[in-house]
Amino acid sequence: MSSLDWAVLIGYFGVMVAIGVWSHRRVADVGDFFTAGGRMPWWLAGVSHHMSGYSAVMFTGYAGIAYQYGITSYVTWAFPIAVGIAIGARLFAGRLNRLRSRLGVASPLEYLKSRYDLRTQQALAWSGVLLKIVDVGAKWAAITTLLSVFTGIPLGQGILVTGAITGVYCTVGGLWADALTELGQFVIQLLAGVAMLVTVVRALGGVSGLWTVWDRLPDGHAQPTAGPYTVTFLLAYLFIKTFEYSGGMWNQAQRYMATRDARSARRSALLSAGLWLVWPAVLFFPMWAAPLLVTSGRPDASDAYALLAERLLPHGLLGLVVVGFFSHTMAMCSSDANAIAAVFTRDIAPAVSARARAWSHRAGLLAARLSTVCFLALSMAIATQVDSPAFKGIITVVITWVAGLVGPVSIPFLLGMVPAFRRSGPVAALVSWAAGLFAFWLTDYGLADVPLQIQIVAPVATSLVLFCVLGLVRPEPSAERDALLARINGGDEGAGAVRETAVPGGR
Repeated sequence: MSSLDWAVLIGYFGVMVAIGVWSHRRVADVGDFFTAGGRMPWWLAGVSHHMSGYSAVMFTGYAGIAYQYGITSYVTWAFPIAVGIAIGARLFAGRLNRLRSRLGVASPLEYLKSRYDLRTQQALAWSGVLLKIVDVGAKWAAITTLLSVFTGIPLGQGILVTGAITGVYCTVGGLWADALTELGQFVIQLLAGVAMLVTVVRALGGVSGLWTVWDRLPDGHAQPTAGPYTVTFLLAYLFIKTFEYSGGMWNQAQRYMATRDARSARRSALLSAGLWLVWPAVLFFPMWAAPLLVTSGRPDASDAYALLAERLLPHGLLGLVVVGFFSHTMAMCSSDANAIAAVFTRDIAPAVSARARAWSHRAGLLAARLSTVCFLALSMAIATQVDSPAFKGIITVVITWVAGLVGPVSIPFLLGMVPAFRRSGPVAALVSWAAGLFAFWLTDYGLADVPLQIQIVAPVATSLVLFCVLGLVRPEPSAERDALLARINGGDEGAGAVRETAVPGGR
């Protein structure tokens, strides 16, 4: 990288911090910090939802898949996410918004104490927090892998720099800062992605390279499924991502909660789905063509995109693409940090501390900011270990850990809002959660040579089947639960933010 590239990168970091400081004025209490007070425009929520859904892993782990297998990287990753979000727009987006607009909650899990009981809320909260620490650790490792290719900065220093800058703006400005920086990051990503696409097309001989390149690429590069990424994997991934990107991992749920009403939440979901359908194909094309232009030096080809950028891009544009890498990761990590801080301060801390239950608005906001910093610090520590034998590498963490654990966490959370599952109570929730975690351990560590599609689908399928079956064979009726579901599922009334009202049966 030249001095011009460094100037672009440093300028980007400065703008992100400035947005965080500006957003500080819009944050008066925890409702503003975690859900933007229900005032976020639907289009901003949609862009934010999209940007918070992927990171620099796309330019490392998924770049390696694209380099080795071709378009299957899009067909078995971005496409099922787009479809899953569109499904979730109908099933979950409006209901998640009503958690805030009708129940007045600031954390996605805050309603679980009333829907099930305190034990269920705590089980999902603690396990979800631990999962996200590992998940975000993988994201930090991905971006610092790219940074080391371009600059030679050691892994630990790269993690510290990116984590500290992200911590400043998301801790100061809350969800408003996350969304506004994600909007800016999307614009940067758009410029960087188009610049890379144009550069690669020129290197291939012109616009005709878009369709003639496939005859020159390795056999199977144009096949929609290849290698371990089979049709079964595609269906399993669609199943997983419908829950994960519809709010099961909490940070996306916050985007729906932050809009004015249920209709706006659905519109934001459809915008995000449309972006997922189109934009990743633009980003992936250079990765598909990479075998004709560079030779990867790693077994998993995770350095392919970075090598491509170094070879083809002039100074200045190279810095812009590096900024694009950072924009992905910082968007996802900051949104996760905000979601985890919400769960900790609104769900975990009040359950273990009487003092936390009596926090004032000011004390609650301070706790939210401190817990954001703690989460980022823990995830950065995990990032230094992500290539250890326990995790098996970046792409393994992203695919197997996240896909394997999202089901046990998200099934009781999301389906608990749907009237068809009103008979499933605390026993169904806890049993499905525990059995799903056991299925994850069994398929990833207890048994040898388990196919990848089984590893990712077994935990969520186990949780889903048990949650449904136990609701039928051991129903747990409750008038209070029915009343809560009626409020979540009633027709839209265009209500805006309901600030700090009590959840029935809750705190």
